[in-house]
Amino acid sequence: MKKVAVFMGSKSDLELMKSCFDTLKKFEIPFDVYILSAHRTPDEVAEVCKTADENYRVIIAAAGFAAHLAGTIAGKVTIPVIGIPVDNSSFKGFDSLLSTVQMPPGVPVATVTTGKAGATNAAVLAAQILSVGYPELREKLKAYKKEMKEKVLKANEEAKAYSYNP
Repeated sequence: MKKVAVFMGSKSDLELMKSCFDTLKKFEIPFDVYILSAHRTPDEVAEVCKTADENYRVIIAAAGFAAHLAGTIAGKVTIPVIGIPVDNSSFKGFDSLLSTVQMPPGVPVATVTTGKAGATNAAVLAAQILSVGYPELREKLKAYKKEMKEKVLKANEEAKAYSYNP
């Protein structure tokens, strides 16, 4: 299976991205991690992008503030790019969300929610994209969704103990 590349704009994003890493590992998807910035290390981002189409099938990019990392990458590659807006600015991630989602025609970035949920969802979306060519991954996704369903149904049964019907 071809790898996923996971970019983040700053070392401070590592803690947030652990849920992405854990989810990719859960699906046994190999991935490489890069801490590179669209603004502070643009040449290094461009260098990785030169061979990204051959080395990867999906790219995940997390960035805060101006959040141009996913868009910069999407402008240089032909494979799917998933953007995670990081909520680390005084605008609580709204600025990052807009920077990630508002791309010009022809340069799409699939954008997930901010925060830990976004990091998890980016990994799940990458697995879904890859599952088109890997039926065994599709089966893992079905099991993952069944597991989520069972957790909610169990919580529903437990919640009934709090019901009050005089």
